[in-house]
Amino acid sequence: MSPDLTLLLVGAAVAGLVQGLSGFAFGMVAMSFWVWGIDPRVASVLTVFGALTGQVVAAFSIQRGLRLAVLLPFLVGGLVGVPIGVAVLPHLDTVWFKLILGTLLVTWCPTMLFAQRLPRVQWGGRFANGLAGAAGGFMGGLGGFTGVVPSLWCTLRGFDKALQRTVVQNFNLAALSVTMVAYLMSGAVTRDMIPLFAVLAPTVLISSLIGARLYIGLSELAFRRIVLSLLTLAGLTMLVSSLARLLS
Repeated sequence: MSPDLTLLLVGAAVAGLVQGLSGFAFGMVAMSFWVWGIDPRVASVLTVFGALTGQVVAAFSIQRGLRLAVLLPFLVGGLVGVPIGVAVLPHLDTVWFKLILGTLLVTWCPTMLFAQRLPRVQWGGRFANGLAGAAGGFMGGLGGFTGVVPSLWCTLRGFDKALQRTVVQNFNLAALSVTMVAYLMSGAVTRDMIPLFAVLAPTVLISSLIGARLYIGLSELAFRRIVLSLLTLAGLTMLVSSLARLLS
């Protein structure tokens, strides 16, 4: 097994497990592995495909508490943001990609860790929800990170657990579907990726199913703390690596 294939499978398995447990974060977890040995443009397509595969599993899990009126602004914003992210993707440099992703990890993860203690955001209404969706769509087009901003925003809004999970899951499913179609239309998906898809899909499906089963009996708060702490460490490592390259 080649190093790249090993990296692909390990990243997919861990990310699928995390997504099955939490309902989001496939892209962040997978890319924290793949960024070390897979070209960012290829990794971005694989991330979207893997996250979309995992969301198919999530779509049949917890759906209680969904309110369409709350979800709709996120979806509209996502439709605006996805094509912008797809347009930016071809111009990404590997070092700068690590720098951006590392910065995102060390900013987002600690914020999510302490978000429960932050004041609830009451302003903005549907327009602010739409902006969060647009940011999620942009990051989805850039590499499948659709759930980052919406999950943080839902936490800051004070959504209950059921509503937050269903909003993020359904937003991810819609935004990732649009992103995958955009990748296909733009030529980002190539023939040599098809064997990788064939390996990636069963790995994600199995690990996501395991994660979804574990979610029932595991404390989500404790698990989230472990995952976000590890992702923060991964982000710091990427920052140090990319800054060293830029400074040299």
